[in-house]
Amino acid sequence: MAEIETRPEDAGVPGTTLMRAEAAEAGAAVARFLAANRTGLARIGERLRDQPPEVVVTCARGSSDHAATYGKYLIETLTGVTTASAALSTSSVYPAPRAPAESRPSRLCIAISQSGRSPDLLAAVEAQRAHGAFVVALVNVADSPLAGIADEVLALEAGPELSVAATKSYIVSLAGLVSLVAAWTQDDALTAAIDRLPAQLPTAFALDWSAAMPSLTGATNLFVIGRGYGYGVAQEAALKLKETCGLHAESFSSAEVKHGPMAIVSDGFPVIAFAGSDAAGDDVRETATLFESRGALVSLADAKGAGNLPALADHPAIEPILMIQSFYALAEKLSRARGFDPDRPPFLNKVTRTT
Repeated sequence: MAEIETRPEDAGVPGTTLMRAEAAEAGAAVARFLAANRTGLARIGERLRDQPPEVVVTCARGSSDHAATYGKYLIETLTGVTTASAALSTSSVYPAPRAPAESRPSRLCIAISQSGRSPDLLAAVEAQRAHGAFVVALVNVADSPLAGIADEVLALEAGPELSVAATKSYIVSLAGLVSLVAAWTQDDALTAAIDRLPAQLPTAFALDWSAAMPSLTGATNLFVIGRGYGYGVAQEAALKLKETCGLHAESFSSAEVKHGPMAIVSDGFPVIAFAGSDAAGDDVRETATLFESRGALVSLADAKGAGNLPALADHPAIEPILMIQSFYALAEKLSRARGFDPDRPPFLNKVTRTT
């Protein structure tokens, strides 16, 4: 597959932020990932069909854990295997006992990391190995400690990411997870959608989401909602708004938000909603309509075309990846409009090594 070239206006131009330039590289980065990992993905898929895990455990923090949320919905809906996120502190802080060998279900451990060096992540993965897990690492640093303890490594191939806010590495992590599931299930429609993804991402990045700017430029609080495949990108969008825009943003499933949080949604309250073309997207649309009836300022990205933010329609599992790419362009613009430097959020470092 040919790489997608980044546009001159997005990279190498004075005044362009690193965040924007790096986010614009996502299509090329996904193309590199697919080209570099086809053999490995096929091998992992064959292993998982021959020795199906009874449970999947993900190990990740931050944006990588939001990618894991996306992976959870993919795995549970497309393979039927229960998937849960490991509480990393049970391995690094608490002396958690090991379950007896005879009571341990066969498991797949998926570890996701940009650097592959965080001590608590490594401790959690080692604990999964001790429980007999087959470990697959999605990591951007190929010679990292995480890569060294994994049974299989899917190198993200995102290239250097200098902006503190992760963009292209997050998108490649999503692409890696959906590629793993497609290889496992041998889903031809999903595989075809993945092959289209590198060419779709630059189109998604160029979409105009400026309709969201008026409600967000002066905001102090907002909700970001999604559901199903779209919930992980809602989590990621809320994090990016905190990191780059100084905005207190909370992410919710459109189902969960109705259980109490919606009580504070009233006239003038900003909401960003990600709605795919599937049944989960229908619930997001219904919730967005409910919030609008209360006077909320809803910015809706809708793969069915009913929102005020344009979104590309594709396979329902791919649509959230395209939406978060469009969102990154908005977040970078909003950050500057609010007087922030999106490349250097206050008090944050590129690599956080938690213990």
